[in-house]
Amino acid sequence: MSSAYLRVPPRIKVLEALGALADGRVEVINDKEALVKSSDGTRTYKVYVDVSRREVDSTDNGTVHRGYVGYPIISFLMVKKLLPINERLMQSLKGIPWRRLNEEYKSYAKVMEVIIKDRGLNEDEVNKYIDQVLSMLRRMSLKRAQKYNEVVEE
Repeated sequence: MSSAYLRVPPRIKVLEALGALADGRVEVINDKEALVKSSDGTRTYKVYVDVSRREVDSTDNGTVHRGYVGYPIISFLMVKKLLPINERLMQSLKGIPWRRLNEEYKSYAKVMEVIIKDRGLNEDEVNKYIDQVLSMLRRMSLKRAQKYNEVVEE
């Protein structure tokens, strides 16, 4: 059932995951499954996490097509307390239209720059937090379970 190891995601995906928590867009179904709504509310991603087997899956584009741990998986890992949550940073990420910004700027680095500036965030604190989460994700060595066949476009 398992497939390839998933890559560490682009840095911005950690912030998108935290934003999903801030907006209350993560609905836990059971210990291994959750639903995560997109920032514009038009999509719902199915998420599967089996920590004991180091297997995960999600119907988001990053996980399915790009081979990295998508933000819906990161959000669920945060809910499960397997990844840290920076409460102050989380509160400052409420209501961000991630999809619109990603489409408008077509650069994750530019979107991060805009969010940090517009929300008055401490860039060093943001980067330190992202580094911590990505380091933990690397150590988890997660494989794609390929539980879901369909994909919901981002």
